Amino acid sequence: MSEQERRVGTVSRGIRCPIIRQGDDIAAIAADSVLAAAKSEGFSLRDRDVIAITESVVARAQGNYASVDDIAQDVRAKFGGGAKCKSLGLVFPILSRNRFAILLRGVALGCEKVVIQLSYPSDEVGNALVTLDQVDEAGVNPYSDVLSAEQFRATFGATKHEFTGVDYVAYYTELVEAAGAKCEIVFANHATDILKYTDHVLACDIHSRARTKRLLKAAGAKVVLGLDEILTAPVNGSGCNEKYGLLGSNKSTEDKVKLFPRDCQGVVEDVRKRILDATGAKVEVMVYGDGAFKDPQGKIWELADPVTSPAYTDGLVGTPNELKLKYLADDKYKDLSGEALRDAISADIRAKQGALVGKMASEGTTPRQLTDLIASLCDLTSGSGDKGTPIVLVQGYFDNYTN
Repeated sequence: MSEQERRVGTVSRGIRCPIIRQGDDIAAIAADSVLAAAKSEGFSLRDRDVIAITESVVARAQGNYASVDDIAQDVRAKFGGGAKCKSLGLVFPILSRNRFAILLRGVALGCEKVVIQLSYPSDEVGNALVTLDQVDEAGVNPYSDVLSAEQFRATFGATKHEFTGVDYVAYYTELVEAAGAKCEIVFANHATDILKYTDHVLACDIHSRARTKRLLKAAGAKVVLGLDEILTAPVNGSGCNEKYGLLGSNKSTEDKVKLFPRDCQGVVEDVRKRILDATGAKVEVMVYGDGAFKDPQGKIWELADPVTSPAYTDGLVGTPNELKLKYLADDKYKDLSGEALRDAISADIRAKQGALVGKMASEGTTPRQLTDLIASLCDLTSGSGDKGTPIVLVQGYFDNYTN
C-alpha cells in the first residue's frame, strides 16, 4: 500500500449543532456546523462526503406542527361532513406512544365511536402483542380468526410491550374514551374484517397502506382514507404534509405533533452549495428519518417513517455497485496472496463496468437503496436521545479498496 493510499474506510461522525427552533435557517446551521467540526477536529471535506440532517430538526425549523384539535377537525371534515363521524374504523395502527397515541387522541376527538383493528401477533413494524408461540399454544389461527377484546383477554390475558411495559389494548382504549368517544378493539389480520363494524375506515398502516385501501374500497367501504391523507393541507393555520399527511409524525407535546418535513429538497441543495462555495468539495446531502433495520431481540423493524429519506441530492440515487472481496479472495484468486492478490483484486475493482446485478462477483453485497443504507447508518450514529448530534457526516462511503 502506497503512502498516498488512505488507511481508513468509511467514517461516520455525529455533528453537534445549536438547538434548532422554528424559523431557523437549517441549511446555514447544518453547513456551518459541519465546517466548524472540520476545523475543530482537523479533518477536511472531500467530494462525495455525505452530510445527513435528521428530519426532526428540518421539520422543527419549518414549524411543521399540528394540534390534536387540528387532526380532529380534518377527521370530521373528511369522514363526517363537518360533524363528528358516527363510527370510524382504524385498521392496523402501530403500537407506539410516540408515533400513534397522540394521533389516536386527535382522531377520537372527531368521532362518536372508534373501532380499532389491531393486527396480531404483532403490528406492522414488529411490536408484539403476543408471541407466535403463544398463538400456537392457544390454537388460534391469525390468518382467519377475528377476536374481540374479551376473547383476546380470555386467551392471552393482559399483554405488555417487552421494552416499554405498556398494555396497548388498555392504553388505546383509555385514550379514546378520554376523548369522549366510545371504543371497541378487535384483533384481525385481514383489512376487510373492519367492515363488519363500520364502512368508514382510516388505514393506519405505513408501508402497506396502498394495498389496504385498495382492498377496502373493493370490498365496498363507503369512505376510505389513510393517515397519509389527513392533514395534507393546513387546518387553522397548522402545519401539513402534502405527500405523507400524518405519516412520519412524532409526538411533540401532549397536545401537538411534529409532522414529517415538507418541501425539503431545497434544503439539501442549499447545504451542498454552501459547502461547495466554502471548500470546493461537491458533497452529497440528505434529510434522513428512521433507519431500516430489525432488532433481533424484540423483532422490531425500525422504519416507522414512510421513507428513510424524503430529500437527497442526485449522487445518492441508486444502489451499491460493489464486488465481493471475500468471493474474489476465496474463489477467483484463491491461489494468490500478498501483493499479487492485492494487485489482482484492485485491477478487478478498477475494471468493473456497468451494473453488477446478477454477477457472481457481487453476490452477497447489500442489495438496498443507497439512501436506505446511509440513513440507517446515520440513525444509529445520531441516536434518538440526548447525543445532540442531529447532523451526521459520513466520509469514505463511496471509497473502495483501491482508494
